[in-house]
Amino acid sequence: MAVSSPGLLAGLFDLNAPTHYLHWWIFTVSIPNLAVVLAMLVIFLAALLAPFPVKEQQSPPADKELRPAPEKGVEEHPSWTGRVRDRGLRWLPPQKLLPETQPSYVASWAYVFGVASLAALVVAIVSGLLIALGGVDWWHTNPVGHFFNSLHLWSVELFMAFMVIHLWVKFFMAAWRGRRARTWITGMLAFLVSIIECFTGYLSQQNFDSQWIATNGKDAFNAVGVGGFFNLMNFGQMLLWHLVLVPLVLFGIVGTHVLLVRYRGVVHPFPARRGRDALGRENVATGPNSLTRREQRAADRAEWRGPVRRYDLIREAVAATAVVAAVVAVLASALSSPDVRPVTVRQWASVDPGDFVGTAASELAGTSLTARYGPPYDNGSAAVQQLGPSLQRLVGVVTPIDAAQTFVVGPLEAVAGYDPALRAALAAWRSAPAATRSRWARGYASAAGSVSFAADGSPLVRPGHYGPVPAMMAAELALARSGGLDASLLAQQPFYGTNFTKPLLFLEDGGYFASLAHADHLLGNQWGVMNETGSYPGQPWLWLYQLWYNVPSFSHSTNVDLIAIYLTGIASLLLALIPFIPGLRSIPRLVPVHRLIWRRYYAEAEALPQTPGTPRAGGSPNDEGLPDPPKLPGPP
Repeated sequence: MAVSSPGLLAGLFDLNAPTHYLHWWIFTVSIPNLAVVLAMLVIFLAALLAPFPVKEQQSPPADKELRPAPEKGVEEHPSWTGRVRDRGLRWLPPQKLLPETQPSYVASWAYVFGVASLAALVVAIVSGLLIALGGVDWWHTNPVGHFFNSLHLWSVELFMAFMVIHLWVKFFMAAWRGRRARTWITGMLAFLVSIIECFTGYLSQQNFDSQWIATNGKDAFNAVGVGGFFNLMNFGQMLLWHLVLVPLVLFGIVGTHVLLVRYRGVVHPFPARRGRDALGRENVATGPNSLTRREQRAADRAEWRGPVRRYDLIREAVAATAVVAAVVAVLASALSSPDVRPVTVRQWASVDPGDFVGTAASELAGTSLTARYGPPYDNGSAAVQQLGPSLQRLVGVVTPIDAAQTFVVGPLEAVAGYDPALRAALAAWRSAPAATRSRWARGYASAAGSVSFAADGSPLVRPGHYGPVPAMMAAELALARSGGLDASLLAQQPFYGTNFTKPLLFLEDGGYFASLAHADHLLGNQWGVMNETGSYPGQPWLWLYQLWYNVPSFSHSTNVDLIAIYLTGIASLLLALIPFIPGLRSIPRLVPVHRLIWRRYYAEAEALPQTPGTPRAGGSPNDEGLPDPPKLPGPP
């Protein structure tokens, strides 16, 4: 497989050469993926440990500044528009939507990954729009288009990396406290939808990597009954999902998440001491260190009334976007992006004609995987998976494929008008009883295991009773070598012809396609779903899904795709519902990473004299006639 040469914008370093892999027990990781994971960990630790520049602290804003909309606004505006506007202002006033201050405890680099994720998402969107300027395929041949594709690749890599680090940070903050469970859940949903967005993006590339991902990923989608409607091998469908449908869902979830963050505010620190709230206050009625859990939960829900610092949200967003764009431009210029050309039937028939002839004979005999696959292609059972009710059989055949007719007889009939000998062979095939045709084809398929080739390229097998099959196979091989079979397998499609289901199923039935994937370490037992061609980093955040394919008790199961989907789904559900699961939600308290995140605030709070008080839930110390909390000192 050749790699396209995009010219001067190819990058300073060539990452198309094969990489190395590390193995331990059932785990395999490529050096590029390991480098990505280590970089994420280094960034995460640096954000925890690096000193954060802070501005002078101020007293908290007055309550009237936080909620400017009058309570009787609905009465003043009887129109629907006025009611919606006033209710929106009461729920999220401008001062909360675009604040100029933030709580004093937001003084750590750990807080930058949310806005960094959004900045990387903006760069990914812009780079995707740049790719669209030249159409869906110009980046394969045009150096400028390839550079734009490189920008898109590295912006997506940064987006996913920042989002993962952001989730790590929020987990150790227990960011779901104080009625912020919906904020956590929408963040997890944004991550899961982002994976789908990246997945459809890979499938839209129409290169070797997208071919392999499509043919292997289809089994999991077929097993749950959606493969006939969400067809991974239809690259045009995947492109529209990538450009339209999934982004709409992602933007909606991300927008909801951001609004919830602004509405609820960032979660308060854990108390510096047990029994105190985040401001260091204790319950004066019952003594020191005695703030109950109920009171603590009420304090977590309350609006922050402690010291604040100046904060320019817009400037931070612009700065983050500029930094991310600069980093992406450097990575794209230095490292470029992979683009191994797609495999064609013509290439297969030319490079490995023996494998091609044997596969074509198995299609004709009905012994190939596709011929016996099962729904959504036929009524076979070779690839039917079932754990409980069979969703695959329930949906049934929605993309019917007759392997013999689709891959052999049909394409030969299309060109038989130019070849009298081929017309005669096809006439003999059609006129023979089904049992005779099966005997001819199965006999030839068995003999094709030791096929050789004449000087003119015609396949030769040991003598036997094969009827017209040898003539048909010779014509099939010639048609494939000319490129006509590639065209024939796509010719029946109306309009754009972006559905590669038939040629990819044909390629998958042979051994040549898998041998290329094995060389690039893309097979399932090579942790291939995480890998990319050459030495490029892939998708290390998919390790959980790939794990199940390598667990010894699962790896040889005929239902391994369903096992992987169900277990990954359960794990994702548990992560999303952590706020409601006892034990899991307590981990951040037991693993004190939060003390690194909020170490500056804890140091400042511990240095203050304690002012006992019994504030109401959500209230300020002044609600009980007590003095304001002392103003924290500014940075040294």
